[in-house]
Amino acid sequence: MRRSPPDSAPPSGNRLAAFFGVFRYSRRALSLVWQTSRTLTLGLAVCTLVAGVLPAVAAWIGQLIVDAVVEAMAYHRETGAPLTFDSAWPVLQYVLAEAGVIAAIALAQRGLAAQQSLLRALLGQKVNVMILEKAGTLSLAQFEDSEFYDKLTRARREASIRPLGLVNKTFSLLQNAISLVSFGVLLVQFSPWAILILVIGALPVFVSEAKFSGDAFRLFRWRSPQTRMQMYLETVLAREDSIKEVKLFGLEPLLLERYRRIFETLYGEDRRLTIRRETWGFLLGLLGTLAFYGAYAWVVVETISGALTLGEMTMYLMVFKQGQAALSASLTSISGMYEDNLYLSNLYEYLEQPVIPEAGSLTQGARPGDGIRFEEVGFTYPGAEAPALRDISLHVAPGQSLALVGANGSGKTTLIKLLTRLYEPSSGRILLDGSDLREWDVATLRRRIGVIFQDFVRYQLKVGENLGAGDVAAFADEARWQEAAERSLADEFIRNMPGGYHTQLGRWFKGGQELSGGQWQKIALARAYMRESADILVLDEPTAAMDAAAEAAVYADFREHRRDKMTILISHRFSTVRAADQILVIDGGEVIERGDHASLMAQNGRYARLFRLQAEGYR
Repeated sequence: MRRSPPDSAPPSGNRLAAFFGVFRYSRRALSLVWQTSRTLTLGLAVCTLVAGVLPAVAAWIGQLIVDAVVEAMAYHRETGAPLTFDSAWPVLQYVLAEAGVIAAIALAQRGLAAQQSLLRALLGQKVNVMILEKAGTLSLAQFEDSEFYDKLTRARREASIRPLGLVNKTFSLLQNAISLVSFGVLLVQFSPWAILILVIGALPVFVSEAKFSGDAFRLFRWRSPQTRMQMYLETVLAREDSIKEVKLFGLEPLLLERYRRIFETLYGEDRRLTIRRETWGFLLGLLGTLAFYGAYAWVVVETISGALTLGEMTMYLMVFKQGQAALSASLTSISGMYEDNLYLSNLYEYLEQPVIPEAGSLTQGARPGDGIRFEEVGFTYPGAEAPALRDISLHVAPGQSLALVGANGSGKTTLIKLLTRLYEPSSGRILLDGSDLREWDVATLRRRIGVIFQDFVRYQLKVGENLGAGDVAAFADEARWQEAAERSLADEFIRNMPGGYHTQLGRWFKGGQELSGGQWQKIALARAYMRESADILVLDEPTAAMDAAAEAAVYADFREHRRDKMTILISHRFSTVRAADQILVIDGGEVIERGDHASLMAQNGRYARLFRLQAEGYR
């Protein structure tokens, strides 16, 4: 059974307060636009003022033209005098004045369009940068939270266009409000009731639009997970790193059908809302039409009775029509501002996401040279019931190497995430040189760590930039690129590429070259070697995609350059693990065996059994 979107509308007694409460984001949006470009914002204000006042001036001059024409016709009819330029000039002056006013209105509208277009580009960039800057302050745990991802998706989909939309509607409201005041000055001379007729005719459509804007927003928020799934399916079906497996397993029809079903569900909801919105808009809009033509008939009758001149009738009919359009546009702007404020709440809900402070200021430990210590460390992932790690204790001194062995999901990579402060321990503590990691300055700590994760990133950048990513201080240092590549055995194949270290990698951009899994792994290993100042080296399955000869050469170089570094190695290949000074066997988040290769083989436990099983495969 299809779920229905939840009705999150407030109780009737609070609806008005909730409606106006949403507008709290208008001030922030205006401030954002002002910060983006003061010149363009002031230009919008000036053009808005001009475009708001001049339509009433044009209507007033139109009255003067008609009355002057009628007066001139009567004069020539009574006197029989021929028409001359001098007799026509007073009327032509009014015509020229109106032409000038119309030209000024057109210029103001062009100015509005040009400045809105420029602001749209600038503001879209500014908001996207704000979103990305915020992302840089958030923790790994927040990125792994599905609810947070929904917030991020909603912010990125709408936020870059809504602030300018809100500002444009605000200026449109001001423009129409100025026009209404100008029209009101003219209409009140006819009858104050005429103004009331205009208001009554426009209100029903406004109420309808505000109501359906709220419904559309609640629908948008409710279906964020479905929208994200649709985006994910698009990615899987159209990315080079997934399409080969999709084709091989024949997944296209299955995934495409799921994509269609999601679209049909979303489209059905949009269709129902659109039909209801437009039907009610049409029916309620008829009231405004009836109000206008009632006022129209009123003015005509007053003119026939002699209470109004022909020029006054022309002016009032124009003012009624333009006044109704201005009032309708004003209320539509308010309704649109309400909708934009609703969507802006997504942006500010994301930007105001609490940031876990990365406390700590130490740049040197209390006992330099003590190395890394885990003291009864435990960790449970947010939302999980079972801990990923329990009571982990270990010590790695400078110059020593530690190997972690265990089945997939046993907690090895989680331990590395704790060491690099991507997560904080749930219990126990981790020390570096005698001081708790939480007391260290994060930037200083991470400069001391060179790491290659099993799921390392394959940047769609140049070869050298892929290496330079390991040390942003040497991002463009070609000598360092070459040195790191030589150590990881990547230099040989890089030199044979069309542009050497300046060759574009990946297939996303023109001329990009794709690498094999082993070549990418050598690139990632070189990235870890770029961090020369690092005295902690973490290698998570660093040679899993390499051939045996390359793997042997990598570890030979690694042992040669290890010196006083602390090394943590995760691998399923016991031929590489056996050389470590200390080996920890982890199962279910707990250390079940520890020692060097010889002592663990003597224990004849899990490690010895796994080692013999793997060795058996080579006989």
